[in-house]
Amino acid sequence: MSVLVLTLPATAQDSQVRKRLAPPEIEALPNASAGAGTSGLPAVTTRVLFGDPTKPGLYTIELRVAPNTVIQAHTHRDTRTAVVVSGLWYFGYGPKNESTLVKALPPGAFYSEPAGDSHFARTGPEGATVSITGYGPTDTVYTK
Repeated sequence: MSVLVLTLPATAQDSQVRKRLAPPEIEALPNASAGAGTSGLPAVTTRVLFGDPTKPGLYTIELRVAPNTVIQAHTHRDTRTAVVVSGLWYFGYGPKNESTLVKALPPGAFYSEPAGDSHFARTGPEGATVSITGYGPTDTVYTK
């Protein structure tokens, strides 16, 4: 019995979904302090690693949060998951950013941001970097 292996050339779609980024390549990506699914604070810079958070589909963004930053309670329309890349990230659930409700998450920690569920965060003196993945479009609505 013989086996026929068919190899197809890479398509434009493959180049949009296949992504490999080494740290220097991530550093070279454009960043902004505002954008879909971000806090909009000047102390938070965002890089889009994959997809487009303003459109339907899978996306991943990287947040770099300056030392001693407080992000007030807010929600997103999509469910998101996150991994702490560096620093210490203080994350909590609820309608108001209260220090008694946060959990300190070190590098490698994982957490979720369920759609419509209020959550908040803060950093200490070292700041933090967090990688967030969701299925867009996303938004950020602060809790009043």
